[in-house]
Amino acid sequence: MRLAIDAMGGDKAPKEIVLGAVKAAEKYPDIHILLVGDEKKIREHLTSEERIEILHTEEVILGTDEPVRAVRRKKTASMVLAAQQVADGQADACISAGNTGALMAAGLFVVGRIEGIERPALAPTLPTIGGEGFLLLDVGANADAKPEHLVQYAIMGSIYSEKARGISRPRVGLLNIGTEEKKGNELVRSTYELLKEADGINFIGNVESRDLLDGVADVVVADGFTGNMVLKTIEGTAMSVFKMLKSALTSSFKSKMAAAVLKPDLTVLKNKMDYTEYGGAGLFGLKAPVIKAHGSSDANAVFNSIRQAREMVEKDVSGTIRSAVEKRESVKK
Repeated sequence: MRLAIDAMGGDKAPKEIVLGAVKAAEKYPDIHILLVGDEKKIREHLTSEERIEILHTEEVILGTDEPVRAVRRKKTASMVLAAQQVADGQADACISAGNTGALMAAGLFVVGRIEGIERPALAPTLPTIGGEGFLLLDVGANADAKPEHLVQYAIMGSIYSEKARGISRPRVGLLNIGTEEKKGNELVRSTYELLKEADGINFIGNVESRDLLDGVADVVVADGFTGNMVLKTIEGTAMSVFKMLKSALTSSFKSKMAAAVLKPDLTVLKNKMDYTEYGGAGLFGLKAPVIKAHGSSDANAVFNSIRQAREMVEKDVSGTIRSAVEKRESVKK
């Protein structure tokens, strides 16, 4: 299995990208990693070359670049070349912590969309109190959506959760402002009716955002605008809570003594709420796995994104999605 990694994308590139790749190569003897980027900068941090190759390029897509224009004009950028390796059959999946919009554009224009998938979805796995996590899609690949798009998100999310995460009959919930069937706007009401009739989906009905971290569903479906706001709210709330805890536990000598005692438990809590432990955000609906790692990914987050990509390739998630879509389209005809 060959994985192409954009070594220059992300706030901590290339150091953390390279360190994460080395860790993954040591852990998984069945993967070969291609690091795409400035060879000189990559080698500064490369402690092992076992099953790791470098494809040299000095061109990089910046976070400030306009996504589509950058992908079309910067043909030798590290991100574009990583995606091209997949398109050419030289790699089974690609990973980048760089410009999200550019990676989505590279996924669409270079890797290509599965026939029958109308809109790909960006889907991270987010933490829950019980530690199981849940898949949220879409979180920004498409701000606008139609009911059929959300049904396809549900299908793709179910397949990923079952194949890559090992969840039997994953529970699919439709994000709404209430659990009642008739609640919500026209989009979610129409989607609700379609999901009730969709084969192969364990649809449990509407779910509210306040219940997400309680693990109310394994897969939560929303349009990209709503999903992105939920994602950012969860991120912001988690960071604010930990800031308040830190402030409270360092406010006095007594508090600092208590913090010293609680430190191991607080570390466990922090790790449980760190969604990078689950990997990156998958761009579902493409011909091959494309993983968007968080922009601030450290070596551990990169390692988990590589683990995620490996699982998607090993379980043939993209192929299973293709078959499910073909079956659904044949039934509709």
